[in-house]
Amino acid sequence: MSDTTSSPTHYDLLIRGGTVIDGSKAPRFAADVGIVGDRIVAIGTLAGHTAARTIDATGRIVAPGFIDSHTHDDQAVLSQATMPFKVSQGVTTVVAGNCGISAAPLREDMDLPMPLSLIDTPPKGRFTTFRAYLDALRATPSSVNVAAMVGHSTLRAVTMQDLDRVANDEEIAAMQALVEEAMQAGAIGLSTGTFYPPAVKATTEEIIEVCRPLSARKALYVTHMRDEAEKVMDSLEETFHIGRALDVPVVVSHHKVQREPNFGKTRVTLPFIRDAMKHQCIGLDCYPYTAGSTMIRTDRGMLDGRVLIAGSEPHPECAGRDLADIAREWGVDKEEAARRLQPGSAIYFQMDEDDVQRILAFDETMIGSDGIPVGEKPHPRLWGTFPRVLGHYSRDVGLFPLETAVWKMTGLTARNFGLHERGILRVGNHADIVVFDAGTVRDAATYDEPTRPAEGIDTVIVNGAVTWANSGHSGARNGQVITRTQAKMTQLSKNPTAA
Repeated sequence: MSDTTSSPTHYDLLIRGGTVIDGSKAPRFAADVGIVGDRIVAIGTLAGHTAARTIDATGRIVAPGFIDSHTHDDQAVLSQATMPFKVSQGVTTVVAGNCGISAAPLREDMDLPMPLSLIDTPPKGRFTTFRAYLDALRATPSSVNVAAMVGHSTLRAVTMQDLDRVANDEEIAAMQALVEEAMQAGAIGLSTGTFYPPAVKATTEEIIEVCRPLSARKALYVTHMRDEAEKVMDSLEETFHIGRALDVPVVVSHHKVQREPNFGKTRVTLPFIRDAMKHQCIGLDCYPYTAGSTMIRTDRGMLDGRVLIAGSEPHPECAGRDLADIAREWGVDKEEAARRLQPGSAIYFQMDEDDVQRILAFDETMIGSDGIPVGEKPHPRLWGTFPRVLGHYSRDVGLFPLETAVWKMTGLTARNFGLHERGILRVGNHADIVVFDAGTVRDAATYDEPTRPAEGIDTVIVNGAVTWANSGHSGARNGQVITRTQAKMTQLSKNPTAA
């Protein structure tokens, strides 16, 4: 904490009277926060200091802006640039390009296979290079900061005519060149989604070779693994093998175990992850719900539990309805009904609450929404993930202290993704800040009403600009592009107890 009472200063913005939880997992403390431009310049007792604008944070928590470690906001940051579904819940930075899906590079003439077509259609055409995508974000800023990865499935789709096979040497070389271009442009890493059709046939060896450009930069390898059900352990082993072969940090996306026969298996996966963390750089994230959401699939395993349709291109009237009810109405089985509803997105209830809590409580688990910003009835995680952790799991369930909850969505995520000078309230860092009421903060979004803004989020500041206040968006679009060079990809610790 920096005490500057001896030298009165004029700030652009002064947050007065709040209780600071700084994102490091350290105990909270009372302090004022002074901001000039896009930086924090003072934290301490700032009585007698003046400011162009003062925010009274009495009785409120002042924390770093939340970092969404897993998003599909690649096009939304351009087409829905004010990002109300993120800033309303305190998110100031999004990590995009997950699950092998990225907004670039793409060709204008190509048909996008699912799930690549789930992300928003670009407002002004496709981006043929990763640099063009980042330049567009700089030219028309979003309300949130963006750190983006290049997607392996996207690379396959743009390089290969037939995705139902292993890439050949020529195609691997072409993908490597595109990864190199993305790295030079500032991508913070590469993601895979071998669970999805465009990458199912990709072998471990293909992935390693395509990812070779990551090694020299220690850029991130982030993955939606092949299997999060019966073969989850095999998938973890493959993920860690790829990280060792490339000597780069890895992040396991939205760790879970799916389908009822596998409930409780987190008692095996989490100790395995913890042990592997002693030997290589590994991170993981989780969303705080027992249902996931993705493209409408016809796999028998995916249709075993409750399935709620989020959106359907041929049948938009079915958004928000249970697949079982639609199938019954149409006089077909669920598989045929799902086929008729494609393409579209759905919500799948396939996880156990005890497993979700066990993963959330795991020391090194980051918070990521995995929200899909399309469809008439999206998963409520798009609007409610972060307040749900703060209110339901930290305050009501008592899964961990508020300081730990904030760390899981700020300092830990900034460390693992190497987001330099973000995630911690510290003098000199970017002024990404959220002010919230610890007693009332909660997610209001539900499966029936998934777009209701969170409660208890008072003020959200992005790079010094007040972006959300008094339950409304200010219109500010002060987000920045966070590139690999800025990110300093050396932060992720091998020590599972490191803060």
